[in-house]
Amino acid sequence: MSATALPIQPTPATPTPQQIDEARSAFTASLLSAGTSTVQSDLQARAGDLHANAAAIDKQEQELLKETKALGKESGKWQKLVDDGARGVKETGDVQNWAEMLERDLCVLEDTMAMTEEGGTTASANGQPR
Repeated sequence: MSATALPIQPTPATPTPQQIDEARSAFTASLLSAGTSTVQSDLQARAGDLHANAAAIDKQEQELLKETKALGKESGKWQKLVDDGARGVKETGDVQNWAEMLERDLCVLEDTMAMTEEGGTTASANGQPR
């Protein structure tokens, strides 16, 4: 049997506690760096969205104020129209009342004229025939 000699490999050195701490710190730092940049970019994107949305909301608020003022003016116009209409209806009612009173007075005059034409009796101031 022939013996083949295997090359002798050096055994790895056991790391010292200081080397372990340094490796752990470097690994943790690389993880934090990778995680922080991802989280930070997400937060920056969200912050950008918030600012853009705030600007859009401000613009909508200004537009709403403008439209509210226009609606107030339009409402004033409609109120004036309603008031004018109500005044017209009141005047019509006043004219109708005046016409009815005038008609009653004319009926009294007509009856009085008819009585005088017929030669009817006239009454004195106390209501007694003369």
